[in-house]
Amino acid sequence: QVQLVESGGGLVQAGGSLRLSCTASGSIYSIDSMGWFRQAPGKQRELVAVLTSVGSTNYANSVKGRFTISRDNAKNTVYLQMNSLKPEDTAVYYCNGNLRSTWLSNVYTYWGQGTQVTVSS
Repeated sequence: QVQLVESGGGLVQAGGSLRLSCTASGSIYSIDSMGWFRQAPGKQRELVAVLTSVGSTNYANSVKGRFTISRDNAKNTVYLQMNSLKPEDTAVYYCNGNLRSTWLSNVYTYWGQGTQVTVSS
């Protein structure tokens, strides 16, 4: 069983910063990618940032230059440093992991429980 556990959400004023963390635990053989999605009320879940096992990154246009995704491979942890936050960044942020439980298994997608980020104007 694999679990993704997020932390670091909260309330911050516009222009402020937050750092989200997500740790994968359980039966993990390899991680293809880990990333962050977000969902605001009444909107679809959208990609924020993703980091692959070879170090490639992809960011939503709306967060480029403000958010940075990074990882600690030894801890199976991915971080999202969010700077210059805007009210429109308010959403529930979900950690996403695409990984294999064993060397024989397929790649499966796992989700964290979500952490609320609220940016006040």
